[in-house]
Order: sequence, then C-alpha cells, then structure tokens
Amino acid sequence: MKNVSRLLPLLSGIITLSGCNHASQKNNEPNGLKPNIIYIFADDLGIGDLSCYGATKVSTPNIDRLAGQGVQFTNAYATSATSTPARFGLLTGMYPWRQENTGIAPGNSELIIDTTCVTMADMLKEAGYTTGAVGKWHLGLGPKGGTDFNSRISPNAQSIGFDYEFIIPATVDRVPCVFVENGHVVNLDPNDPITVSYDHKVGNWPTGEENPELVTLKPSQGHNNTIINGIPRIGWMTGGKSALWKDEDIADIITHKAKNFIASHKEEPFFLYMGTQDVHVPRIPHPRFAGKSGLGTRGDVILQLDWTIGEIMHTLDSLHIADNTILIFTSDNGPVIDDGYQDHAYELLNGHTPMGIYRGGKYSAYEAGTRIPFIVRWPAKVNPSKQQALFSQIDVYASLASLLNQPLQQGAAPDSQEHLNVLLGRSNTDRDYVIQQNLNNTLAIVKGQWKYIEPSDAPAIEFWTKMELGNDKKPQLYDLSSDPSEKTNVAGQHPDVVKELSKLLENERKR
Repeated sequence: MKNVSRLLPLLSGIITLSGCNHASQKNNEPNGLKPNIIYIFADDLGIGDLSCYGATKVSTPNIDRLAGQGVQFTNAYATSATSTPARFGLLTGMYPWRQENTGIAPGNSELIIDTTCVTMADMLKEAGYTTGAVGKWHLGLGPKGGTDFNSRISPNAQSIGFDYEFIIPATVDRVPCVFVENGHVVNLDPNDPITVSYDHKVGNWPTGEENPELVTLKPSQGHNNTIINGIPRIGWMTGGKSALWKDEDIADIITHKAKNFIASHKEEPFFLYMGTQDVHVPRIPHPRFAGKSGLGTRGDVILQLDWTIGEIMHTLDSLHIADNTILIFTSDNGPVIDDGYQDHAYELLNGHTPMGIYRGGKYSAYEAGTRIPFIVRWPAKVNPSKQQALFSQIDVYASLASLLNQPLQQGAAPDSQEHLNVLLGRSNTDRDYVIQQNLNNTLAIVKGQWKYIEPSDAPAIEFWTKMELGNDKKPQLYDLSSDPSEKTNVAGQHPDVVKELSKLLENERKR
C-alpha cells in the first residue's frame, strides 16, 4: 500500500485507507482475557519436510509436539510462491498482486508497505498488544530510492505497527549481511560506513565471480557477487565489517531475541512476528546440527528449525504463559532444493520428499508452491485436531481481529476474510476459493475439487532452479480430489468449469 493514489485504481470500490500513524490506544484489560499471539514464518519449508506431515527421513519432534497439541492444517495456502509477496499479504490482508512493487525485494529496497496502511500489527496494537518483529523481514526498509544503512533507517518495521524490531533486512543470501534493531544496524562502526548496490560492484571486497578461490560454499547459479564469510551473495557490499553476521549463529541470535521479547512482555498481551532464516539458502547450520540429519545441510537446518520452535515452546512453558498463547507455525512458500549453492541438497535427499506428493515448489503455480504446513496451538481454547478445510494465510488478519472483537478500519485488510472457527479448529467449512500467485504473477484459483491456472506467456521453467513454474499458454484445470499431483490437465473435458473459474478470477482481479 505504498502509495494510496496508485492503489485506488487497483482497489476500486474500496475507500481510501485510514492511516495507521495515529497514536494507538492501549487496552487496559487484564492479559488473561487476551491471548498472546506468536506467528512464526519458516522460510522455504515444504509440507513434506516435517515428520508430523509424513516425512520419514528426518525427525522434527518439537514441531510434531506442536501439531499434536494444536490444529494441524492439511489444506492451507500461502498467497504466493515467493517470500516478499507472501509476507506482504499476511501483514496487509491484501493480495500482493494488487500492488506493483511486491516482487522479491533486493536488500536495499524501500519499505514496500506504505506507512498509511493499517497492518495486522497496527490492528493488534489498537487491541492493546505490544508488538515485535524478529528475524527475516524482506519487505524493504527506508524511503523510496533505497536504504541508507548508516543512519537511523526510517521508515522501518516500527513505522507500520511494530513496537520493536530486530530483523534481517532481506534474505541471508543477499547483502547487506547485517542485523537491524529499531532502525539501526547492530554493531555498526560509523567510521566504516556501509555501501550496498544491486546494479554494480562497490568497493574492493572480493566477489565470487572474480575470486572463486576464496569461496567456501560455491554457487550453483547466480550468487557470485560480494563474498561474506566465504559465501558469495546476491548484490555488492562494502563497509560495516564490525556489523557482519556469522551465518552459523543466525538461528541462535534470532531465537534469543524472540525469547527475550516474550519474557519482557509476559505480563501484557503481546504479538511476536518471527521469521526464521531456515531452511533458506545459504544453509549453514550451527555446529550442534551440522552433519546430524544424514540429509546434508538442508536436512541439518530442518533440525535447527525444529530446535528453534522447541526453544520458543520451552520459553512459553517456563514463563507459564503457554496456555494463553496462540502459536501459529507455517512457511512463507513451498520448498526448493537447489536455490543457488552447491550444497548437495539433491544428492543427499536420500528419499526425502520436501514437496510431498505435490507438483512444483517455490516459485511455482503448482500446488507445492503455496500449499504449506500450517499449525495453530492455543492450549486453553483449542482442541488438538486435523483440519482439512481450505484456508489461506491472508485470512489470519481478519480472523484475529474477530477473535479480539477489534473492528477493522475502513479499507484495511481488503482481501482478508474472517474464518476464526476454521483457524481454531471449531469448523471445517472451506473458504469459497483460494487464489495463488507464482513468480511471474500468474494466478491460480482453487475452488472445491478444482484448480484452474490462467494462461501465461511466461517461461514454463525457472531459469536458475529449473523449477516448473506452472506457466502455459493454454488454460490448465486439475481435479485435486482425484489428481492432487496435477498430472492431468482436464481443461478440455470441462470447459464450463474453466469458464466459471476464469471469470471468478478475473472478477477478483478487477475488484
């Protein structure tokens, strides 16, 4: 919602968004009346990566325990098959394809959520919550024109509803390789300023392209710019040596910051939005996990992710607030195996199937692109169950607002629907339909047994990862009830269904 004037044509019929720059009114109700809320986004985690979803080659006991104590969804979707738009959709309650600049953000992108947008964090602040964002961000920082990492960065996460931020600006395979806390690069020496570019080389730091002999993790494709910790990244960086992270410590640092936020706000209702690095590339497990999975480093960082979830659960238990905490665990999009580095992920799969039975993966319009693990635990109010209802992450916003009897401001969360009873496992009523988005902004729609993918002239295969993108010049229709793996396009046999779903998708696009 970067620019209200630009969005109005996209959101015809929706009144200009109310601002979220006003002072939030804290609600003084006792904490016992309001659950704490933790939303954890794993990164590039597949529905086949967890033992509670049927994985047999890797064990995830902490996430399994979370699932056993909560509602485990089998038919939940992210809005998008890549990181930035999926996170945008969750926090804004608006489909990211309605806004132009929601593709995969570079590390020096401006904040792509306009500060006038009433985000989910804004809504929860208005409901009396202290809010924090910890971990992967990937929604841009700073003003239009790019981020200055050498002074206070504004706007930032605090500008769109978060009281506290400790974040990775973009992805770990992109520069700058630093943490940002409340608008400032952590441990930055002002005498060693940071320069970042995604257009050309800056400074004289070695790159993977020019100095391959200095690389400890070789790129398989792309990823051949500035070398940090022996790993070549996307983009060029110089300066900020004292602020650089060590990759093997990222999970520990993020988890520590999340635990501190929880402990610091245990006496008041809090909302923690947590983005893990795992299992995104580069996959650099802490030595505690290195070599432990038998599936290479991708398997090792799944174990590391499971440890992270276990640490959050243990913290809630030790503070005696687990019963009144809604803990949501999911992934931003589907899995990818080789995503830029020679980490032998394919060779060491050993029969492991990150995509499960589904076709495609990250970047794709096929099911594995957006059908993700999704688990909700709230011991005081939610009975453990398996949830087969059709559900979208975009509905978390409106559903939590309903739970808290918090009215949505006019124009806020325009695509988010209230499905609280489904979220809490009290109903198994399907969403009418779910819309998916791939790397090329090709849209698909799932309604009942049917899945329709609109025609597209975009490439069928992603150049770097060789992932099937689901793009085809002809319409595609799959009967997911009998063909969940999308092997047979039945558009020719069901022209009436194609017509109905294409019309529905077009109406949604115009809405």
